[in-house]
Amino acid sequence: MRFLLTICALMVVLGSSQSAADEDDLRFFRIGTGGVAGTYFPIGGIIAQAVSNPPGARLCDQGGSCGPPGLVVVAQAANGSVANVRDIQNGNLESAFVQSDVAHWAYTGTGTFRGNPPMRQLRTIANLYPESIHIVARADAGIGTVRDLVGKRVSLDEPGSGTLIDAELVLREYGISIDDIQVEYMKADLAIKWMRSNRLDAFFVVAGYPTQAVYDLATETRIRILPIDGPEAERLVTRHQFLSRDDIPDGIYAGVPRVETLSVGAQWLVAATLDDETVYGITKTLWSPNSRLLLNSGHARGKSITLETALQGIAVPLHPGARRFYNEINLAAE
Repeated sequence: MRFLLTICALMVVLGSSQSAADEDDLRFFRIGTGGVAGTYFPIGGIIAQAVSNPPGARLCDQGGSCGPPGLVVVAQAANGSVANVRDIQNGNLESAFVQSDVAHWAYTGTGTFRGNPPMRQLRTIANLYPESIHIVARADAGIGTVRDLVGKRVSLDEPGSGTLIDAELVLREYGISIDDIQVEYMKADLAIKWMRSNRLDAFFVVAGYPTQAVYDLATETRIRILPIDGPEAERLVTRHQFLSRDDIPDGIYAGVPRVETLSVGAQWLVAATLDDETVYGITKTLWSPNSRLLLNSGHARGKSITLETALQGIAVPLHPGARRFYNEINLAAE
């Protein structure tokens, strides 16, 4: 499945070329994302389109590709943040989207990566947008609060995902252990299928809103999004600097009023071994006017990807190529 999705994305990018590409001129660059029903995958596709510049593409000043010449970028479906940092570290991916908490723990060998060597091959291109913790429950499941999940059938996402880590943090803060729920481990697209067939009561997903899986489910099934608020939320934010108070506005999902929750930053990481010139070109192109148009029109969360917040809360050092661009425009990390 991952292979097919990668090939499909590659065909879309190459389809923009006006002439046959000379294979010697092509350079392939992958962005590891998440499940196809989340936010990482569509955002990754938009960014891949924005920074690709295959041979034969229209010139940048003609409304075409502005990225490094010959670069073909593809968004690749993946298991999520934990798997993504490992794939970058091991040389299986050039880049990936990663939650800020997972990035910090991986780079420092702490948190969920305690006992493992620090992943010092990680570098940052940019902070992208906040990812909200969604706890989605069927409206008829008798679940109104996090503590009501006890005894229920709940998906925490797949092993290798940042969602799983954050779900465990939240449950623990509310005094709930894995043994207190009937736990399942599945991506959001499968979770909604189980919700529709009454095989699942609730699921966690950490993604920028609106996330497609939740949006689709809400249009056909009455759902609730559980609040993460009160003293539990305050303790979580105090103990974990990568978490922020957040809310999902009224009307983002059909029938769901505004709800308080928490969020983490979605960040674009690359391998430290990538050459500076390529990363400089990618970073510069990401913040070009042409890319701005694609981000604004391609996904609701694209408008949240701004140069003003590009260096907020970055969890691992900037790649030298990215730092060169930000230095040129006098933008400093917070």
